[in-house]
Amino acid sequence: MIDTDAQLAYGLFWAAYVIAFVVFFYMMKKLFRFLPLYGVRTLLLAALVAVLLTPVESPELAGWWIPAWLFGGYEMILGDADDAGRAWLNLGIGGVVMLLVWILDMVRYRLTKR
Repeated sequence: MIDTDAQLAYGLFWAAYVIAFVVFFYMMKKLFRFLPLYGVRTLLLAALVAVLLTPVESPELAGWWIPAWLFGGYEMILGDADDAGRAWLNLGIGGVVMLLVWILDMVRYRLTKR
């Protein structure tokens, strides 16, 4: 069982992570603004969302989620291929979901540009 301090630290981590992501996302959006094609800009932003926001569940504690890129990289460095593979699988699924969202956005963009 996890104590209250650990739950508070977990909540504070995710709050700080989401706030940092929002700031980073808007900074990258301003940077990508100079790319000439709308599709390239939105594809890069979708990839950013997929890589940084895809979670993986912790093997030690059920119900605790970790950013997949962080967990997968750490486990890869430690040499645990099974856990790293699970994290990369989650990243792949997140990438496919964001690719579908990007395709739908491109259809929306194409239909509204007419």
